[in-house]
Order: sequence, then C-alpha cells, then structure tokens
Amino acid sequence: MPEFRFLHLERRRVEQALPNLLERVSGRGQRIVVHAASPEEVEAFNERLWTYADDSFLPHGSKRDGDPQEQPIYLTDEPDNPNGAAVRVLLSGVEAAPFAGSAYEQVFLMFDGRDEEALARARQQWTQVKAAGEPMSYWKEGDDGGWVKAR
Repeated sequence: MPEFRFLHLERRRVEQALPNLLERVSGRGQRIVVHAASPEEVEAFNERLWTYADDSFLPHGSKRDGDPQEQPIYLTDEPDNPNGAAVRVLLSGVEAAPFAGSAYEQVFLMFDGRDEEALARARQQWTQVKAAGEPMSYWKEGDDGGWVKAR
C-alpha cells in the first residue's frame, strides 16, 4: 500500500519544483515514474530535465528513448511502470485513484495551488484517496523551497 503525499506548490511552478523532488528521491536510490497528463507534457519535461541546471544531471528517459528498464527516472503519460519504480509522481491532470492499493512505496501528487482547477482536482483526489483508506499526507512549500508537512 503506497503512501500518498500531496505536494501543494505556492511559489514555484511544477517545472521548477519537479527536478528538486526527483534529485531527492533518486538520491535515495529509488526508481521513479513521472506521470504527465499528455505526450506533449512528457516531451516538455524530458527536455526540462536535461536543461534545468548547469551543474546537475538527472538520468531519465521516455518511451521514445527505448529500454525503459534502464531508466532510473521514466517519463510517461500512461499508467505503466516499465522501469520497476518504487515511487510515482503524478502531475496535474493525472488521477490518483488507479494507484490506490498499488505496489508503489510512495505516490506524490504535485499541483499548483495558484491554479483553481488544479486545486479543485487535488481536493477531489484527496477525498478519493482518503475514502480508499490509503496512508496520506499534505505538504506545502516552505520559505526555503523545501516541503513542510501540514497534515
């Protein structure tokens, strides 16, 4: 049963916060699937992870790269887990309910709190995950750019 963590962005955009989250999780040696809402979003994040910082590198790939089992971070718009990831990151527009009761250790739901639609969708997903009886927590961005547990 995965632990669901809702990550409420208030200062940064998803494309700014995602690389930091991936660095932290991959630094623990865990494989990750990043689930975007569309193929276009997968491609945008694929490019972003190559260029987000001059002094950092996050090894990653997507369907177009082939060999998903070789990718420590795999970007997709499908509910698959081709790299055997223990952690799944859901971006805005991706439903959490299908991952309730899954074999993931953690499922992160990252959403922009300044976007009313994304905020409403996150609230709906919170209710669904809670009804499924999954362990869950709510985190907000701290002043230092880290995460602060709020519930």
